[in-house]
Amino acid sequence: MRIISAIVLGLAVLLITYFGGLPFRLMSAVMAGAIFYEWCAMRSERSLNMYTGLGAALLAVIMVLMVFGQPATILFLGLAAALLLLALHGWASGTGFGLVAGLAYATAPTLALVHLRADDRSGLFAILFLFAVVWTTDIMAYFTGRTLGGAKLAPSISPGKTWSGALGGTVFAVLAGGAFALHESAAHGAVLIALIALILAIVSQVGDLFESALKRRNGVKDSSNLIPGHGGVMDRVDGLMAAALVLYLVAALLGGAESPAHALFRI
Repeated sequence: MRIISAIVLGLAVLLITYFGGLPFRLMSAVMAGAIFYEWCAMRSERSLNMYTGLGAALLAVIMVLMVFGQPATILFLGLAAALLLLALHGWASGTGFGLVAGLAYATAPTLALVHLRADDRSGLFAILFLFAVVWTTDIMAYFTGRTLGGAKLAPSISPGKTWSGALGGTVFAVLAGGAFALHESAAHGAVLIALIALILAIVSQVGDLFESALKRRNGVKDSSNLIPGHGGVMDRVDGLMAAALVLYLVAALLGGAESPAHALFRI
């Protein structure tokens, strides 16, 4: 079941990513909703109280605006306002700021992912670059760690991860990302593309460790059981979402918030 789920899910994601546009935005919105649900579930906040309901409503509004193609600037400003509103409610009611973090965790990387993809081939190449780096990091960290073993990376958080795995995954990710610089559409040379790949490889592993720490703190093995044989959505996209946000920020600094992918690949 685990292998079948992985193949079906992977093919579906790649197909939707290829088409982009509305299908990609809808997929991203569903993913954000699942992540927010899992965040609430892990923190035992699934009961529909005013605080949780407000967070879900704010998420829904932002996702609807995103699906209908609103500009990145409007969406990120809307997210900032939503986080402020949720924080004020959490402070006034004494319920804390857990859902503020959950809304940010589910929404900011999703907005980044959608605006990286946009509706053109530059966006497609940017997302494929992101996938290549993150997936290579994950796969090669596992196999390198299993082969070489050695000192544990973070034994109190994720006992199975090793320094050899982390370094191996990073090296192979840099090679995978650097290969994109060979394409004629690359807006920068191999050194900068490889440097971005290096940053993303590190960030994706930090994102993975963050989610592991969150699960350990809340006493759960998986974020949910939404994906048969794989646990939850957060379990599958923790590193990807962290890396997507960082790639968006880097590309936006290089080429603007509305068309960040054009700063990386010009097609």
